[in-house]
Amino acid sequence: MVAPEILELEKKAEALRAEGKYDEAISVINQLLEAEKTFVRGHLALAVLYHNTQNYELACRHAERACELEPGDAFNYAALSVTYQRAFEGTRDPEYITKAELAMAKSRGG
Repeated sequence: MVAPEILELEKKAEALRAEGKYDEAISVINQLLEAEKTFVRGHLALAVLYHNTQNYELACRHAERACELEPGDAFNYAALSVTYQRAFEGTRDPEYITKAELAMAKSRGG
C-alpha cells in the first residue's frame, strides 16, 4: 500500500509536468523517491521528465531502475525500450537502439 503523502507528491508532479514545469516536477519526484526509493512509478515518471529536459542518461537510468525493481513487469521493459529509442533520437548513439531492442524482447518474455 502506497502512503497517501507519496500519492500526493506524485499527483503534484504530474500537474507540474502537464504545465510544462519539468524541472519543478523532477524536484517533486526526487523528493518522493527520497521517502520511497522503490516507488516504481516515480522512476518511470523521472524517465519521461528527464527525456523532456534532454537528459537522456538520467532518463535511461531511471527506466532501468524501474526494471530492476520489478523485473517481471513487461510494461517496465516496454517503457525502457521507448526511453532508449527516445535517447537514440536525441543523441543518435546507436548503442541505444541495441538496448531498445533487447528491452523490447524482455517485454515480450524473451
